[in-house]
Amino acid sequence: MLTLLNTSILTEYGDFSYSGITLETAKQLVWNAEQERGLQSAIGHESTAQIMSELLKTTVPVNRIQYKQAVGDTALVFKLNGRPPEGKILSRDEIETIGYEWGIITRYPNGTIQ
Repeated sequence: MLTLLNTSILTEYGDFSYSGITLETAKQLVWNAEQERGLQSAIGHESTAQIMSELLKTTVPVNRIQYKQAVGDTALVFKLNGRPPEGKILSRDEIETIGYEWGIITRYPNGTIQ
């Protein structure tokens, strides 16, 4: 399962890797997940879901879930390059102004990474 996140966060204890990726790689991961293993959104804000939908060329629904990353699961991270003011819902233009990056978090069986 590939899960879409709007921050880089470890949701469980365990062994993880976190790497930066390009938008093109992110789009390929999403396409592969939609074809093979499934895609779920854990994006809690409409403006973030909208910009991710446009950038990834797929529908990213708002889905305020409590996500727990399982061993073998991968998370695609859309991370802002700055922190918005408390309680601020950002517009697309504000998100573009702040800037963002893509990353991928993979959880491995405990003891895999030393």
